[in-house]
Amino acid sequence: MRAACTIAKETIRYEERPVPVPAPGQALIRVETVTLCGTDLHIWEDDYATELPMVQGHEFSGVIEELPVPHPELAVGDRVAVSPILACGSCHACSVGRTNACDRMSVYGCYDVEGALTELIAVPVTKLFLVPEALPSHLAALCEPASIAMQAVNRGRPVAGEKALVLGSGPIGLLCTLYLTSLGIEVVAADTVPERCAFAVEFGAVDTVLIDPAVPFPDPRQAELLATWTSGHGPSLVFEATGMPDSLNNALQAVATAGRVVAVGISDREVTFSMRTLPVKDIDLIGSRNSQELIGVAAELLSRHTRQAESLITHRFPFDRLGGAFETMRSRTGLVGKIAIDMPGVAS
Repeated sequence: MRAACTIAKETIRYEERPVPVPAPGQALIRVETVTLCGTDLHIWEDDYATELPMVQGHEFSGVIEELPVPHPELAVGDRVAVSPILACGSCHACSVGRTNACDRMSVYGCYDVEGALTELIAVPVTKLFLVPEALPSHLAALCEPASIAMQAVNRGRPVAGEKALVLGSGPIGLLCTLYLTSLGIEVVAADTVPERCAFAVEFGAVDTVLIDPAVPFPDPRQAELLATWTSGHGPSLVFEATGMPDSLNNALQAVATAGRVVAVGISDREVTFSMRTLPVKDIDLIGSRNSQELIGVAAELLSRHTRQAESLITHRFPFDRLGGAFETMRSRTGLVGKIAIDMPGVAS
């Protein structure tokens, strides 16, 4: 079988490898689709904690090729989406059921476990989730980023009828918007890119805010929009989905007194805000990472919103053109959604 190995900065080598033999409790999966995210780009650029060489790919779906031990809910030929997180089971986070924040986690294609940019991969059956009939195979890899968005939304404890501001209309922000609106939350979405703001309306946003990074947020028009929308109180729930320090400050400024801010965007940049901000406004500032095995419910969400899921994948590349996919990610040329990699044997 063929595997694409990132062997050095911006260098991918296609290798012939033996077909993996599933260990007890594992299934052999023929990978159909891998979607790429910013983490993948950083690994390809050798700007991440991952040690190279590494076979990348953590957002993936496929078909069960071998199932050595019979399973009551799975069978050879089933379409599955895969949870890529392998938790240690013994740290504090794991002991309280928050395996998504495991201190010693492994992630397929990111840390010390090779990922899905390969024709076949062996994974634990506990990490497999059936893909609903209504969800096309080439969209099933989106279950992983959708699960991250759903985790963030759940962390925010949304209540039907309240108003939420989503800062950042990249894939995670868009999927947050989609899930929030499905729960009866009214959403205004914000971004610095006009095309992404327009995209957010397709995912359920009732309005959008175009942010100019050079102008303090909110400017008079933005302030008027938010005040009118929330009867002057500000949104009770704000999601920061960019990882930009200024955006987190915007979230803390925009949120209503006694509101909640969920930070799901990640970067190594430092943020500074007044020590008065959190206590005086009595804000809940909440972090969110990965998901608590929400791949299955994410699949159900996407199967009810296939039009939006389809629109989220704006570029598709064949397995043999991974370099071009990463170059497109880096240049952002026409890229407002996700890139999907069609694995060998999958029609493009």
